[in-house]
Amino acid sequence: MSKSLFQKPIEIKISTVVAVSAILATADSIALDAALAEMTGGTTDFFEDDLAVIDVAALPAGSDPVDWAGIIALLKKYRLNPVAVRNAPPSMAADIAAHGLSLETATKPRADEADAVAAKAAAKATAPAPAPAPAPTKAPVAAATAAAATDSLPGNAGVMIIDTPVRAGQRIYARGCDLIITAVVNNGAEVIADGSIHVYNTLHGRALAGASGNPEARIFAMTMSPELVSIAGVYRTFEDGFPAEFARSPAQIRLVGDRIDILSVNSANRA
Repeated sequence: MSKSLFQKPIEIKISTVVAVSAILATADSIALDAALAEMTGGTTDFFEDDLAVIDVAALPAGSDPVDWAGIIALLKKYRLNPVAVRNAPPSMAADIAAHGLSLETATKPRADEADAVAAKAAAKATAPAPAPAPAPTKAPVAAATAAAATDSLPGNAGVMIIDTPVRAGQRIYARGCDLIITAVVNNGAEVIADGSIHVYNTLHGRALAGASGNPEARIFAMTMSPELVSIAGVYRTFEDGFPAEFARSPAQIRLVGDRIDILSVNSANRA
């Protein structure tokens, strides 16, 4: 009998999707176009059709209405695919929905919610401590297109380990934890972590650490040759190649203010 007779027409499963945050400080399309052109430096595949969430929290109060069709078209021009809007006031909701975008609610609790959480925490502090739960045997795995083996350090659910090469076109996302890779990350691959990224091999491709906004995250590699790196959303590309003085020795990448710094792991030298 045909296999198709037993196959469900559709299955719905929980999945994790990585999206770029496009944080708007203005709704002026001309200013946004100029800023994106400067950011990408004319690189046509800078974003590679990444999904994007438009964050409007930084828009000035009383600013002109957002031209959603224009903003969507502008982001698509730079190969960003907007799918949702974050921190939108209720007055924007109908217009956003009319343009096919979802509404993403803010994750920061309101003051009354924060008070409730604090009260609950205080109550727990006076209660007898429950017996500790057994440590998980697997790190939280939240990545997607890569069919790579993962494991966790004993007793530590805050690390994802990849011990097979990350090939071109693959994307690894370590959600809520650090990412450790013991094999090569090839050109065209993308590795992402909410924490730091450690590559005990050669790092090509794109590496994005602190993806949830952690500016303290870093990127480490035994040999650096990335196409693009990012810490907490601040990008740096290497169209002219990675700085030669760091390319053949263990190096690290960190965020200092709004600047991406490159340092040797073993010295204070930087670029």
